[in-house]
Amino acid sequence: MASAAAPTTHSLLPSTSSSSSSSKTRSSLLRLPSSSLRSAGLLRLGFAVSDPAFAAQVASKLHSFSRNAVRGVVSMAKKSVGDLSAADLKGKKVFVRADLNVPLDDRQKITDDTRVRAAIPTIKHLINNGAKVILSSHLGRPRGVTPKFSLAPLVPRLSELLGIQVMKADDCIGPEVEKLVASLPEGGVLLLENVRFYKDEEKNEPEFAKKLALLADLYVNDAFGTAHRAHASTEGVTKFLKPSVAGFLLQKELDYLVGAVSNPKRPFAAIVGGSKVSSKIGVIESLLEKCDILLLGGGMIFTFYKAQGLSVGSSLVEDDKLDFATSLLKKARAKGVSLLLPTDVVAADKFAPDANSKTVPASGIPDGWMGLDIGRDSITTFSNALGTTQTVIWNGPMGVFEFDKFAIGTEAIAKKLAELSGKGVTTIIGGGDSVAAVEKVGVADVMSHISTGGGASLELLEGKELPGVLALDEATPVAA
Repeated sequence: MASAAAPTTHSLLPSTSSSSSSSKTRSSLLRLPSSSLRSAGLLRLGFAVSDPAFAAQVASKLHSFSRNAVRGVVSMAKKSVGDLSAADLKGKKVFVRADLNVPLDDRQKITDDTRVRAAIPTIKHLINNGAKVILSSHLGRPRGVTPKFSLAPLVPRLSELLGIQVMKADDCIGPEVEKLVASLPEGGVLLLENVRFYKDEEKNEPEFAKKLALLADLYVNDAFGTAHRAHASTEGVTKFLKPSVAGFLLQKELDYLVGAVSNPKRPFAAIVGGSKVSSKIGVIESLLEKCDILLLGGGMIFTFYKAQGLSVGSSLVEDDKLDFATSLLKKARAKGVSLLLPTDVVAADKFAPDANSKTVPASGIPDGWMGLDIGRDSITTFSNALGTTQTVIWNGPMGVFEFDKFAIGTEAIAKKLAELSGKGVTTIIGGGDSVAAVEKVGVADVMSHISTGGGASLELLEGKELPGVLALDEATPVAA
């Protein structure tokens, strides 16, 4: 194996005895409280609409962490649309902020409807309870009214998935929109035009938010992908509409990305990839506090190699992050976390899909060549490590998976996670390119959870508070 050629600094997996001791220590620290958790605790933590067993387990652990002030957990215990009764919804005009920012081809046809399908459960719940749904979203980055960013192409797919004809407004505020809302029947859906056609949306202008709020009686935020932005339709509108609650998708994202990660079934592995260390510092540091195994891949690994004195050829390196890489390796050892770097890489003579390539030890990248994927030995090592786990979260590809020649590592990890998911392991795909990878391989449907938010997923995993979530009503404690 290539690992034989690599320096001992790459052998970051602790010995069996050390790993066992670390595991026992973690188990003792994370043991459930002996007393049973009251239902009030569950609701306060915002897991009331989740699977009861999962909710109880998660809430119990989070309760034990509360003294340590874990960021982004208790503060994100929010009321859900599932907490509203039929009486709360029947005949009510509900402003639903969804994330329908889907890719379109040159003919304005949807090429990936994942986000549309993810919004359907909340919308169906509302229309089945007699609500009048006013659906809002953005699409792309328009500068003013931009026809190619109109939401009109979404109407046929929404109508098909909902089983009703969705109406479409030509604007998102104003008298004409108000007339359409007034004529909306119970169980009807009106799709507003792209809310970002107004610059006031991203500026979170109060008057614009107020005009949006005038259309409805209450608010549901199901747009996790934009929850990290304080925009008029994600944060400002909550000041004028009550109740303001989370949709099922947003709630599920919080349950997995906060709940399951804070309270994983162990061993818990985190896989972090991507091109740059700088874009994942917060995620790596946060996950290092929680995981038992940390696997690193993608372009960021070459910064770690260089920090250890290895030649990296012309591979991508962030010289200003060398000290961080060194400190992270030391921190992992101190915490007893098994941090694994690839022991071999697929090197190329240029950054191109048709580049000449060869697999070399991590310590033997030729001058003028660059690493673009992890090698076969590393795939085996990573797969074996993942095979010991009960929870895995993945954020970032292992290589330049856009080029088929350098997608083997990423695809192998996707297939391994699919295999583990079939065996009952909790597999969480944390947004962005990782989602694209599992979609490309065709295994997205078997994963435990696919996050719909790229930037929002990253910020939540870093422990940051999301403005679009914080603005929602707190979950109401209920006496036991």
